[in-house]
Amino acid sequence: MFYKTFLIKYGEIGVKGKNRAAFEDALVKQVKIALARVDGEFHVWKEQGRIIADVLGDEGSCDYDEVIKELQTVFGIVGICPVVKAPLGTPEEIAPYVIDFLAETYHLKVDENWREKQGEELDGPEDSLTFKVHSRRANKQYPVASMDVNAYLGEKILDAFPKQVRVDVHDPKLMLYVELRDEVFIYSQIIPGPGGMPLGTNGSAMLCLSGGIDSPVAGWMIAKRGVTIDATYFHAPPYTSERAKQKVVDLAKIISRYTGPIRLHVVNFTDIQLAIYEKCPHDELTIIMRRYMMRIAEHIAKEDGCQGLITGESLGQVASQTMQSLVCTDEVCSIPVFRPLIGFDKQDIIDLSVKIGAYDTSILPYEDCCTIFVAKHPVTKPRLDVIKRSETKLDDVIDELMEKAISTTEVIEVG
Repeated sequence: MFYKTFLIKYGEIGVKGKNRAAFEDALVKQVKIALARVDGEFHVWKEQGRIIADVLGDEGSCDYDEVIKELQTVFGIVGICPVVKAPLGTPEEIAPYVIDFLAETYHLKVDENWREKQGEELDGPEDSLTFKVHSRRANKQYPVASMDVNAYLGEKILDAFPKQVRVDVHDPKLMLYVELRDEVFIYSQIIPGPGGMPLGTNGSAMLCLSGGIDSPVAGWMIAKRGVTIDATYFHAPPYTSERAKQKVVDLAKIISRYTGPIRLHVVNFTDIQLAIYEKCPHDELTIIMRRYMMRIAEHIAKEDGCQGLITGESLGQVASQTMQSLVCTDEVCSIPVFRPLIGFDKQDIIDLSVKIGAYDTSILPYEDCCTIFVAKHPVTKPRLDVIKRSETKLDDVIDELMEKAISTTEVIEVG
């Protein structure tokens, strides 16, 4: 069947009160951006608790699978419903459109005499398709109550397919939805969307993006709450290769399908890491290194107008992610640090990475700067006073190294 209309359902936006229109407009904007990646033309608009996307063209003017694929990247959408529209009329006038929809969609054979039947065969056999009709009067001027529409259409469906369907109001295999608007929207499928809030409705943040599994997922999760994101990657040539850098660019491209365009800041971190390696205790390398990463990321975030940082840390996953380590890391930051994965098991994170399409890229065997300079026996319960005392050994060089790292940062526009 060729669907010319997609009804888009949202969730949390519906409880936003006086601000609801602004959230709806943001969602319409993001739907338009997503559909611009699909061949074809679309008219996207909002109406009474729904977003509508109409295909402007005849059959073959757009790829159905591509439409669904792109809409499933839009935060704020909870359901995508391929719709057949019919003129608004009485239940008697709507029934033929419902029968045609079911016959074509589910390959049911219409009883030739269904129009004359009066419900004498009210149920099919035990192995028949079970169904329930759910109508919604979005148009409050429609004179027939929803329950009466349900009963009438259910009776006519039984008449049309007497040996193929039966009613089950508790656990139907087929839920038929009929929305009564200025037109009638008929559908039976609700394809899940990613949920969340539309991009651009909740500020911006800087993602500390590495080449691993965790940080792309963390960026996706915060973006799902309506946050636009930029990213910072710490590169350490020649200890990390150009392939490692390209891997991070590729990860940014993958998540940008959900998050919108990303400004990826590539920071040359080699000289700072070598200084830390030469002057500081080796069991503290990772903590001190991460503290300087956070300082630089915060500086870039403020320049970009971001209100927070995002990291992919999960409590206790590695030595630098213990409670004591995170306290030491956070001490250098004056803006919030968001850690959406903090309570996740590794398998939870992997499952999400697979879901968003980042996993296969994340596991490519190109090491980043964190893994190369890791200590053999890192401290797991660092003391902040000890770490700050160790950092004083860098006083003669660190300001110059930080300034150089920031001034030579490469910015790549992704997405």
